[in-house]
Amino acid sequence: MDARRTTVRDMRRANRAVLLTRIWLDGPLSRHELGQATALSLASVSNLVGEMIDEGLVEEAGSVESDGGRPRVLLRVAPGYGYLVGADVGETRIQVELFDLTMTALAKAEYPIAAAEPDPGAVVAHLLHGLTAVTEQAGVDPDAVLGLGVAVSGTVERTADAVVHAQTLGWEGVPLGAMLRAGTDIPVHVDNGAKTLGQAEMWFGAGRGARHAVVALVGSGVGAAVITDGVSYRGAHSSAGEWGHTTIAYGGRQCRCGNLGCLEAYVGAEGILDRYRLANRGRPAAGGDEESALGELLRSSTGTAATVLDDTVGYLGAGVATLINLFNPERVVLGGWAGLALGERFLPRIREATARHALRQPYAQASIELCQLGPDAVAMGAATLPMVRLLRDGGVSRSAGAARIEATPRPGRRPRTR
Repeated sequence: MDARRTTVRDMRRANRAVLLTRIWLDGPLSRHELGQATALSLASVSNLVGEMIDEGLVEEAGSVESDGGRPRVLLRVAPGYGYLVGADVGETRIQVELFDLTMTALAKAEYPIAAAEPDPGAVVAHLLHGLTAVTEQAGVDPDAVLGLGVAVSGTVERTADAVVHAQTLGWEGVPLGAMLRAGTDIPVHVDNGAKTLGQAEMWFGAGRGARHAVVALVGSGVGAAVITDGVSYRGAHSSAGEWGHTTIAYGGRQCRCGNLGCLEAYVGAEGILDRYRLANRGRPAAGGDEESALGELLRSSTGTAATVLDDTVGYLGAGVATLINLFNPERVVLGGWAGLALGERFLPRIREATARHALRQPYAQASIELCQLGPDAVAMGAATLPMVRLLRDGGVSRSAGAARIEATPRPGRRPRTR
């Protein structure tokens, strides 16, 4: 009898998860549309949706005319049922943002990072301070926060401690999840920044509708999220997608990782600016930080700057061609703050450079697009990590409880709000 009750309870939760996921990804939807989309009976849909409405998880969102009958009531996930916090631990700053369940940004906090190899304890302190800051800015009760998602460089072990190996930051075996859990009761989720960028663009941005895609992140560092048949490819131990550390020049420039000739050493912002400094007789580009310096380089693209940028376009095209030749994607999405800056200026030339280096047939089958979500996409993708728990549990519990590291969810379509 106990086993039967468990089976029935698990089935009910699974059906709630199916309905809740469909409403969040495709809503607002009517009960009739939910029945058609999930193959559940109308009675089951009405019963389970009624439960979620009573709990405040789902709410009515207007109505539409039906064919010959009464108007159909539309349903959506209630925006204020809970809140999501996403953090982007970049090379030059930490960005923390708070979102409601429609992924509307409600508050933001930023903290600069001066050191090339930041102290993990200092990073944790900034993250926890940012968590407090954004909830206070938005007037949100911390108990209503479903979780904190954190995007970092490097490989993240998918364990409870979320151990981070970020060679370029000097982090070897940093138990970031455990360190964060020691300072908050809010559930913690940690993943690689390129993967959270990929998740955001696949759900909400330029990747929508694609089943096979690569979302490339170009900032100070370089990475990629590979999507195969709608699923994020992670490899044996979650380190897949280290595109920036593929060799593009044998015996070439030294990369931050210590190896020679990595793509990152040529197209990452730090590499671009260093190449310009060397070509400009030791004089660096103007600007107080990498973003402003790269901006100045793009605005003054004559002489030495033009030569360095021309070479950068060529290297980037060769790198994208490698992605196309290896993975045969239908779409390559170029993002990251430096990738967007380069793409907004040189996208046609990047496509031309890619065509010169890629095999003709897979290149013809792929499009190269810019990310649509802007420089906050990594934090937004991190904020969706806690949502996975709510969706998979069918919204049965939103209590903070013990923190848990969740897998990257299956990318899909963006939630529509009306």
